[in-house]
This record gives sequence, C-alpha cells and structure tokens, in this order.
Amino acid sequence: MAMNKDQDYSALPRRPRWRWATILALLAAAGGYYFYQAGRQHQENADSRPNQYENTPVSVAVALTRQGDLPIYLNGLGTVTPLHTVTVRSRVDGELIRVAFTEGQAVRQGELLAEIDPRPYQVAVQQAEGQLLRDEALLKNAEIDQDRYQTLLEQDSIAAQQTATQAALVKQYRGTVEIDRAQLDNAKLQLSYARITAPVSGRIGLRLVDQGNMVRVGDVNGLAVITQVQPISVVFTLPEDDIPAVMRRWRSGDTLVIDAYDRAGQQKLASGKLLAVDNQIDASTGTLKLKAQFDNEDRTLFANQFVNIKMRLDTLRSATLAPSAAIQHGANGAFVYLVKDDNSITVRRVKPGPADGETVAILEGLASNDKLVIDGADKLREGSQVKVIDKTKPAVPATGKAAN
Repeated sequence: MAMNKDQDYSALPRRPRWRWATILALLAAAGGYYFYQAGRQHQENADSRPNQYENTPVSVAVALTRQGDLPIYLNGLGTVTPLHTVTVRSRVDGELIRVAFTEGQAVRQGELLAEIDPRPYQVAVQQAEGQLLRDEALLKNAEIDQDRYQTLLEQDSIAAQQTATQAALVKQYRGTVEIDRAQLDNAKLQLSYARITAPVSGRIGLRLVDQGNMVRVGDVNGLAVITQVQPISVVFTLPEDDIPAVMRRWRSGDTLVIDAYDRAGQQKLASGKLLAVDNQIDASTGTLKLKAQFDNEDRTLFANQFVNIKMRLDTLRSATLAPSAAIQHGANGAFVYLVKDDNSITVRRVKPGPADGETVAILEGLASNDKLVIDGADKLREGSQVKVIDKTKPAVPATGKAAN
C-alpha cells in the first residue's frame, strides 16, 4: 500500500534494539574464537620446531678415558734463596791497585779478587822484625848474665838479691820477645789482607769500587757481592691442610722430589729435593715454610727469583684418567657427557680426584675407554644425538703420564 508524503511514520512498528546488540556480540565472539584458534595453532607449530632441531645431531669433539698412573702434586709459591751471600769488604785501609775479577764470573773459594797497596804493611812487617831481633839480643845477654850470677852465687861471691833481680830481668825480656813475635805475626796478617780473596765459591756480581779508589774497613757497600748458586735453595710455602701428608712422607725418610717452574708455570727450570721444614705455621697466612735444595748445574735459578713449586707427594696407581675439559659442574656436582655406541648422549655423574695439568683422575663413575665430550657440550642433554667431528684427539694429554 502506498503512502503519501503527509503520512505519519511514527505509527509504523519498530524492530527492537537488543537484536542488533546480540548480532554484534555474536560476530565479536566468532572473531575472537577464530583468532584464538589461529594463535594456538601458531604456538603449537612454534613449539614443534625445537623438537625438529633436537633430532639433528650436534657436532662434538670427544676423547677416550684410559687406565694409568697419575702423580699427585702439591703446588706452592717460592723464592730462590742462596745458601751463602757474602759482601766482599776490605780488612785494611789503602788504595785499590788491582781488580782481578770480571763482573758476573764464577769464582772459587780462595781465588784472588783484588789487591790493595801492600807497601805500608810491608814496612810494618820490617819494623816488627827489627824490634824482635833487638829484644831477642837483650834476652840473650840477660840469660848469659844470669848464668854468670848463678855461678858466682854458688861460690858465695855475689849477693843472692842480685841473682834474683837478674832472673826477673830475663823473664821480662822473654815477655817482651813474645810481644814482639805477636806484633810481627799481626803485621804479616795485615799484609796478607792486602790481597782480597773469595771467602766462598759462587758467582760474583757487579763491581762496586773501581781501581784507584781508597778503600776502608768501614765501607758499607764493599767491593762486590758473591752469591753461591751451586747448590741453591728455594723457600716456599704450603697450606697447613697439606702439612700432615707431607710430614708423613718426610718422617718416613722418603726423598720428596720438587720441581721449580717459571713465573708462568709453563717452563721447568730445575729439579731438587726437600731439604728442611720450618717449625711453626704463619698464623696470618695459614701456611708453613719449607726449603728445597737444587744442584742448579745449568744455573737457571737466580737469587730472589720467583718460582712456582710442584712437590710430588705420591702417585695414584692404575687410575681412570680423563681430560679435564670433559668435566662439567652442575647443582648436583660433577658430571660428564658420555657418548654411547649409537652416538647418543647420556649424562654420567662422576667423582673427580687429583689432577695434573689437563688430566684428572676419576675415582667413581667411569671406566677405561669411555668416550667423553670435550668440546661442543653447550647444546647437549640426555638422549641427544651427536656427530663426532674430531676423532684424532688423544685419549689423555701427555701430562697425565707419571714418571716412575
């Protein structure tokens, strides 16, 4: 039915507004459900990707354990200390007329090092000799007179007092002669001091006084310093916890071998033996001082040199040896990644023992010829597949071998 333009629209029936709200709500719910399902599917796809990577073999480097002996070392820090250090000084005053040594040379005990002008001391010797001759002549004459007085006394031709006086005079001259002889010996001794010789064998240092200078007994610096370098000692320290084991070996009479290494601990300088143990522990550091002696035949040790000390305390026999790089550490302790025959990984807890360089003894958890991961362990877990890319790795580094 047609309406005219003057018809009232308010009379027409209206649709309820709640229907539109319901339709909009249903559309929003459908859209949210769609996006929820899409996001969930995407997350499931993302979670499935690592599983794909887990099935991809991880490239690793491996090494085999072996059975062998491992030396047990105690490490300490030490300072080279010479057995003798002597400052060569003059015992008499005078002009230094000769220097008979070369700086840095090896000298032997009694070898001539320098000479001081001997002429004043030669004159003193001559004076002492003349004094002795004169007093010996006086003594001889007094003894002759005493014999004559004694003969006269027996004949009752002289007083007894005069004979006694002559006997006392003889004793006086004898004392004078003894003094003269002592003075002569002293003059000869002073003359011998004009020749300065080495008091000990060793290596002499730099010259501290040049030829032509006046030297005196009171000079503090002296002429040079001699240091005994063969043999030579090293004073080092060990923690007090290690002392009981050391003392057991020391009291048993066994020779404790000690090796000295350079500051970096890489180059071995000399081998020696334990010489002495101090009698008290330093309360401030909790360490005990020990002294080792080295023959130092090649003279690689110098006085006051800093060295690293390795003292062989014992040898662990027939132990399972593994490279230190294979040992991992976690909340439950030490463990290793063990490669099984099917190239899968199993996590094996172990109990490490003493170590020597890059080699460690395994007390529990491994056997000989077990294949351990030493490189590429970051992405490994229980059951991971691996691909061994380096089969040329040695079973255990050479440092793991013990010397008999």
